[in-house]
Amino acid sequence: MQAVTFNVTIPGYLLGKGLGKLTESTVFGGLSGLRYGEITEPRLPADDWVRLEILKAGICGSDIGALTFKASPAMEPFGSFPAVLGHEILARVVEVGRAVTGVEPGQRVAVNPVISCRMRGFRAGAECSSCSTGWPATCERAGEQGTIVIGNEPLLRGMTIGYHGSLPGGWAEGMIAHESQLFPMDEALNDRTSALIEPLAVGMHAALGSRPFGPGPTLVIGSGPIALGTVWSLRAAGYQGEIIAQVKRGHEANIAQNLGASGVVSPGEEARQALVETGASGYMPIVGEEVYAGGGFPLIFDCVGSQQTIAQALRFAAPRGRIVMLGCAAEIRKIDLTFLWARELNVKGYVCYGIEEWRGESKHTFQITHDMLVETGAPVEEIITHVYPLGQYRQALSTAANRGKTGSIKVLLDPTAR
Repeated sequence: MQAVTFNVTIPGYLLGKGLGKLTESTVFGGLSGLRYGEITEPRLPADDWVRLEILKAGICGSDIGALTFKASPAMEPFGSFPAVLGHEILARVVEVGRAVTGVEPGQRVAVNPVISCRMRGFRAGAECSSCSTGWPATCERAGEQGTIVIGNEPLLRGMTIGYHGSLPGGWAEGMIAHESQLFPMDEALNDRTSALIEPLAVGMHAALGSRPFGPGPTLVIGSGPIALGTVWSLRAAGYQGEIIAQVKRGHEANIAQNLGASGVVSPGEEARQALVETGASGYMPIVGEEVYAGGGFPLIFDCVGSQQTIAQALRFAAPRGRIVMLGCAAEIRKIDLTFLWARELNVKGYVCYGIEEWRGESKHTFQITHDMLVETGAPVEEIITHVYPLGQYRQALSTAANRGKTGSIKVLLDPTAR
């Protein structure tokens, strides 16, 4: 099958870090660790595994960060390479093992990319504490080989497919998955909406984890799929207060409002004015940026994770306010944490998804996201701005990486397109 594979090497790292800003060939092209071509699709390793045909696969900001070597090396021990990239996946079932009961051939499914103890070959009673409680995104065996055999070798280390040497991700024509990873899609959801289940579930997990919400107002920083998905997730999860979405471009503002934002502001003076309208007053220290007292946002979602957005969240938060970290913040230089203690702020990070309490039941975040998309009929597919055939992956990556020039929000690869 055809696939886009990424390998991490020292020469590739040096080229990407040294010349990546000058030429995309060192990060997306012929001088990079990316290769497009034929690979062998793994056999089903056990009776509870499934073979899939990929219908759509998203390009995530974390993919761009990995390819441009801007991501923190701290997570390197929890991946394995060379790997077929892609962890935002809509697929169709083409073959099921004899023990599979939850899906059948022909069904469209969203794929949970997280690798659990169960997938590694450990059964009930031998699972780590995270997996046994429904949160495999923090699996304590992510740095170890599994006991299950893939292609005559034990399952390699790794946290998610898409960054895993044994299990191909979604930037391919096909893949295999454990039945526990699969969530059938209702026919009411088209392929574009269904392809967004994974990134939307990230926002939904954070929204559900932030209950009880309080009266607001809430500030959502960021204009990418996670931020826009968080706006929708807050509304779908029952938040009724004011939501201020901080975005950069006009079409992003329109989408944010269509998904439930009460108002939109641009970074800078417009955002400052929104803070002032909460009752905050500005003060200038002898040295440094303006600081504020009074008012503030009781709940802030930072969906970017940069030096600028973290500093803004700390300054814009109300006393004893909550800051939710959804952006992939990594090594940040010169972050002033004064207001973390001076205002007794609560900062919490979220990763991926798991088993949530929802409407009196325990359900996976993917299922809740799916059900609320059916229930609300929200126009989330507006987040998708570009779709490319798999073979045009270089153009797709360039489009995703250069948002200011291309206007991209979510870029998809379609392996079925010719």
